[in-house]
Amino acid sequence: MPDVGAQPIPSYGPTPNGSSNRGHRIPASGTFPIICWQLSLNREYTKEEYDACHKVVSICVEHTKVQYNPRDSDSFRQLMTLMLPLLMMRHRRVPRAKWKDECTAAGKRWIEQAQDGMTPEKFMQSMIGYHSGFEGSLCSMIMVQGNKHRVVNIGIGTKKSAVEPRGVTVAAYVESQSHKLTPLELENITKDQNDETILRRLSMNLALKQAYIKAIGHPIGFDYSRLEFNVPERTAMGDGYPLTGWEFRIWRTTLGVARRDQLVKEEYECVVAFFRGTTDSRFVFYETAEQLNSWVQFINIDQMVKVIPKLTA
Repeated sequence: MPDVGAQPIPSYGPTPNGSSNRGHRIPASGTFPIICWQLSLNREYTKEEYDACHKVVSICVEHTKVQYNPRDSDSFRQLMTLMLPLLMMRHRRVPRAKWKDECTAAGKRWIEQAQDGMTPEKFMQSMIGYHSGFEGSLCSMIMVQGNKHRVVNIGIGTKKSAVEPRGVTVAAYVESQSHKLTPLELENITKDQNDETILRRLSMNLALKQAYIKAIGHPIGFDYSRLEFNVPERTAMGDGYPLTGWEFRIWRTTLGVARRDQLVKEEYECVVAFFRGTTDSRFVFYETAEQLNSWVQFINIDQMVKVIPKLTA
């Protein structure tokens, strides 16, 4: 079983023009290029690893203070997620002293690099908007570079394809989440399919809503049912009005996670929402590792821990 990778998305049947939902054109990366980092918490962590991560975050991340609690797995998830921007800037060969992590009034984060010889035009295009979060064993960060007022409009949503609480039926789980869905969404999710596909469709729909809400900077508590994602028709609505100008990138990440002496498979539906300002919105499905490798980078705990000494440089 691979540690992390892409898997085909569940079919929603034909698109409005009768064609398959496979094979959508992959967007060009020249304008507002998007890069995603996903970190697999593929094994248990040690106290020494927790301490090293906590120290780096305490030194380098000024906007968030993480309470020291090495026994709390969510605390470790938060530390790993906060380290992703540090890793991203390290890969871009920008020293920590040469960039600032800023925040808009709506809570959207962006990075400003030191101008250092850049022309004013290039400097304005060097801003990096990003959003990060974690779900289960998966920590994710999405970033895009360009003008500040454009790049902050990005968000990522990830939803594990599993029932909650463990052991309940898929039907019961869907019912418990139905208040987040419109009648049309519920019909699309449950129509003529088995439990596995229903669960994946539900997870995809919730990830779409999460990504959009994070991209626009709405606070916790936003009513998911105000949004409607009609995936078979490739349309998105908010309060009954079309959501135009958005790009939704959709893929599935599969993890192999060590639980004591067993390797457990976990699947996550993942969505990136970015406002490009076009006249319509589009849904782009990534189905293979080859398609994802051009803009999604997968790492694990060992790889992150290995670069810790370099993150403060």
